[in-house]
Amino acid sequence: MNHPWIIYLQACLAVRIQRARTAPTRGASAVEWVIITAIIAGVALGLATLIKTVVEQKQGEIQQTLGGGSTGA
Repeated sequence: MNHPWIIYLQACLAVRIQRARTAPTRGASAVEWVIITAIIAGVALGLATLIKTVVEQKQGEIQQTLGGGSTGA
């Protein structure tokens, strides 16, 4: 493991890790992104459930109004 390319790559990686550790925090962290995504997914799921319920209710009203339709032949 004393090949010059490996030593060079280890040095480059060490520099990048050091920069990442000492860089000022900007923007949202991964945990914050997960929380935001979960909230958005929850709202979307709630809206989808609400829309499904309303559509099913209207479908039932239409079926009652039209007498349930016919089986046809």
